[in-house]
Amino acid sequence: MSAAWIVRDSHGDAGEFHAADPEAIRSATFHSVDRPTLVLGSAQHRRRVDDSVATALGVDVVSRRSGGGAVLLWPGEFVWLDIVIPSNDPLWLDDVGRAMHWVGDCWAAALRVLGVPGDVHRGGLIASEWSRDVCFAGVGPGEVVAGASKLVGIAQRRARRFARFQTMCHLQWRPEIVAALVQSPRPAAESIVGAVAIVPASAASLRGALEAQLRR
Repeated sequence: MSAAWIVRDSHGDAGEFHAADPEAIRSATFHSVDRPTLVLGSAQHRRRVDDSVATALGVDVVSRRSGGGAVLLWPGEFVWLDIVIPSNDPLWLDDVGRAMHWVGDCWAAALRVLGVPGDVHRGGLIASEWSRDVCFAGVGPGEVVAGASKLVGIAQRRARRFARFQTMCHLQWRPEIVAALVQSPRPAAESIVGAVAIVPASAASLRGALEAQLRR
């Protein structure tokens, strides 16, 4: 795509990371956390989280400024890639849905290098009974799927000077915890266990494959 990417690492509070406005330059930031964290989408109501469960399990609850349902970040069990492009970038598209296709293409190509096949969803939003509460229970434009399961989730935030794509895959999946964190009425863990396709690769190998695709 381009060699002009600034690649960074970020570690710490996911809420602070998502709240800060990025520079309007091409950048790819790999963010990690040291505490279990539930990240809510911008339109989610905090009251849909069972605070007693979050407290008992030591799960922080924060919000991001992009849409979609909640995502559970368990230390060492995910790869989160935050991509920013400025509004004058050749990758910029005014169509918000189509704007996420190239992001999904990048992920899908990186996964193929690691022997993990996946398809980029190029249609509209596919909602399910629990997708308002659980991000991976639905499928949106640009997201990467393996059959009926989602490999890569993508959320987008638009500003006048930049677009920010927050992307993530699971190396492990904890549906029982995700379900328990939803305030009653909540999904049964069995009903969302198939929502996620785990990526059977190390975080380091996946990061290397993603960086290589960005720089093509």
